[in-house]
Amino acid sequence: MNRPALVLFDLDEVLAEYRHASRVARLARDTGTTPEAVHAALFDSGLEAAADRGELDGPQTLAELSRRLGAEVRLEHWIAARRAAMAAHEPALALARAAARRARVAILSNNGLLLREHLPAMCPPLFPLFENAVFVSAQFRRGKPDPQVYLDCLAELGVAPNEALFVDDKAANADGARAAGLHAHHFTGADGLAAALSAHHLLEPSP
Repeated sequence: MNRPALVLFDLDEVLAEYRHASRVARLARDTGTTPEAVHAALFDSGLEAAADRGELDGPQTLAELSRRLGAEVRLEHWIAARRAAMAAHEPALALARAAARRARVAILSNNGLLLREHLPAMCPPLFPLFENAVFVSAQFRRGKPDPQVYLDCLAELGVAPNEALFVDDKAANADGARAAGLHAHHFTGADGLAAALSAHHLLEPSP
């Protein structure tokens, strides 16, 4: 098996643990509202899903959430809430750092433009490893597991599908990557990721 030129990682529940309730609670606290109101305005309404599809840019997302919530949601509120919800998954991140010695690494997440623009402030431990290498569904106006989103992302990176390994905690997303011609690994933990990276000659052998 040839060594891939690129390892393309999912973000939430692979490189970072994601605590949805913490995000909602922090937004509610910072805007003087309630978690129930935040959830209804951002998630039940379909607003976040629309942002993930690229139907709203960052300022539009904040303005529409403010309107629906009846309270001002500033950029710093959004960043703080995402940061409160995220913690780097250190075992997976260590493996990403190790793989980066033998291949390029990047992120492809089903997410909005605000995350792409401000991820360094939301999850600092991911940087500088993923500097200028964060891609989201919103910029391509389609999301995983649509095979085209992987091809669009690889086109940005200048990498052929058969030269990329994709890693995601959702089996359907791994299947979508395979349908696009990428190698793929369904992430269930650091041990399995280490085995997959080793099989693709992306980890230096133990002395």
